[in-house]
Amino acid sequence: MLKITKTGFPFIAAGALMVQLAHAAPPAGHASHAAAAPEAIVTSLMAKPLPDIPGKEGVMITVDYPPGAVDPVHRHDAHSFVYVLEGSIVMQVKGGKEVTLTPGQTFYEAPDDIHTVGRNASQTQPAKFIVFLIKKPGAPILTPLQ
Repeated sequence: MLKITKTGFPFIAAGALMVQLAHAAPPAGHASHAAAAPEAIVTSLMAKPLPDIPGKEGVMITVDYPPGAVDPVHRHDAHSFVYVLEGSIVMQVKGGKEVTLTPGQTFYEAPDDIHTVGRNASQTQPAKFIVFLIKKPGAPILTPLQ
């Protein structure tokens, strides 16, 4: 199960979804009998209404990838801005190029993108990044896809 810290009322739906994410099917190409990869630790930092953008809120989270962590395929119904703090991560959206990001580098996902690759680039070192999302209030941070 994903570890979610600092949850509050604005994050109840996100927390429930992250629990579902922990039980999602393994990414394509991974045998179901293989040892499960370590899971990401998501920490909710803040959620604020954006009065100048009606019907939207800004949400900020950190994601800690233990060595070897892999996300299932998912999407965000949000504009998602990623900034790498530590380590190295690999990201890709459907139709895009797989990229390896290091501290100080960024990645963007549009509301209709399918996030096909999200993982720690290292099997021995942790990675950490911050994500700022612009989304509908109460909407989940992410939705796992099968």
